[in-house]
Amino acid sequence: MSEEIINRVADSKLVTFNLEDYYPEGERVLFDLSEWLHEGFVLREKDFREQAKAHDWLQYKDKYIALTCSTDAIVPAWAYMLVTTYLQPYAKKVMTGSLEDMESLLYFEIIEKLDVSDLEDKPVIVKGCSRKPVPRNAYLFLINKLQPVVKSLMYGEACSSVPLYKKPKNYL
Repeated sequence: MSEEIINRVADSKLVTFNLEDYYPEGERVLFDLSEWLHEGFVLREKDFREQAKAHDWLQYKDKYIALTCSTDAIVPAWAYMLVTTYLQPYAKKVMTGSLEDMESLLYFEIIEKLDVSDLEDKPVIVKGCSRKPVPRNAYLFLINKLQPVVKSLMYGEACSSVPLYKKPKNYL
């Protein structure tokens, strides 16, 4: 006698949340201000402004730009601000920090805007493996967004998940 095989995962109310589905498309560029500093360390205002004025800003059209200084130079805030005034008409987003910082900021903004009301009191599994660069912070932002709403949270795949949170029975 053969028994019918039942796919309990497919029949469950489990919702899979894949952060990779929210990955914002577009090239990421690390813009290093040290290249415009004298010997990589000294900001000479006149030279800096001339370089900014002569630079081809159109090359950053529709890109995400992370401004940084790879040396130990002390770069005043106005220098980052000046570069941003040139980038603003072209770039999708400009911020200071690393490319990982950029990814975290992009995901933070996306997750903050998410409507998760349809996940209320449902078991949710946050998919773990991704082919796109989802930063660790994105998972933490997602937990902060989902935990007050969902019945339970897990991480991984439905066949092998790690339990993270379960709403208490007497939760108000």
